[in-house]
Amino acid sequence: MILTVTPNPSLDRTYELPGLTRGAVLRAAADRVDPGGKGVNVSRAVAAAGHRTVAVAPTGGPEGALLTRLLGDLGIEAAGVPVAGNTRVNVTLVEPDGTLTKVNAAGPELSPTEAEDVLEAVRAHAPAADWIACCGSLPRGLPPRWYAELVERSHRAGAQIALDTSGAALTAALEQRPDVVKPNVQELAEAVGRPLSTVGDALKAAEELRGRGARSVLASLGADGQLLMEASGAYFATAPVAVVRSNVGAGDASLAGFLAAGGRGPKALASAVAHGAAAVQLAGSLMPAPADLDPASVVLSGDVPLDRALTEPAL
Repeated sequence: MILTVTPNPSLDRTYELPGLTRGAVLRAAADRVDPGGKGVNVSRAVAAAGHRTVAVAPTGGPEGALLTRLLGDLGIEAAGVPVAGNTRVNVTLVEPDGTLTKVNAAGPELSPTEAEDVLEAVRAHAPAADWIACCGSLPRGLPPRWYAELVERSHRAGAQIALDTSGAALTAALEQRPDVVKPNVQELAEAVGRPLSTVGDALKAAEELRGRGARSVLASLGADGQLLMEASGAYFATAPVAVVRSNVGAGDASLAGFLAAGGRGPKALASAVAHGAAAVQLAGSLMPAPADLDPASVVLSGDVPLDRALTEPAL
């Protein structure tokens, strides 16, 4: 079972538009609403793969009630923590060429009591979990060290922790030695304080995060593939993608694939890449099912291409 923790969940509403014109009245060609937030997306991908998952998240107002119902419809056990504020609604506008415009709401401000209630919900479900995935930005009211506290408590309970966050929250949590951290290339560059222009630069940054406490680093390099740095060595994998429809939630799908395959070693990396490649070819924030995956397309190597330039600048 994979337990996910999403401190700032959302309802993700996606509109597909024939074009985006400022100041105009636009009619959507299609629209959908999905339960959102990085940890929630991990649960969605885990459930789509047929595994058990429990999603811990603060929920409030009618939006929170709808989020809980949508999770149940997907076969996800929702461990909602009631809060006074309303769950946020994020909007994504998709143009025909794949260009995305996102508007993310701030979300509710959690009180100290509500923040503790979320930690207590994690403690209650942790004994049954093979992994705990703690994902996303922290809402207002939670200090940067909140994830560090969660990692420390979970380790004391004997749980394995995967952390997908950035900035001060990531920096503080490294001191508690999370089992896996999953930055994208921009977050990795921010964490080490310098731009990354090659895969070799990303490898050195991953090594630095391990030196600061992370037991392993799963780094998403976008179209250039993914890098895994752990005690057993460094591994690199890529997969071809014919058409990118949406990259929303692709990193979350990758983390789900990584953890579902054991959370360590080249086999788990290959699963992460297969899930991420499948996700970007789906509309909106849809998560891939087994039928969407193409594991045979993944190219896995223990020889990291250090000189390969990253397609997009890190900063």
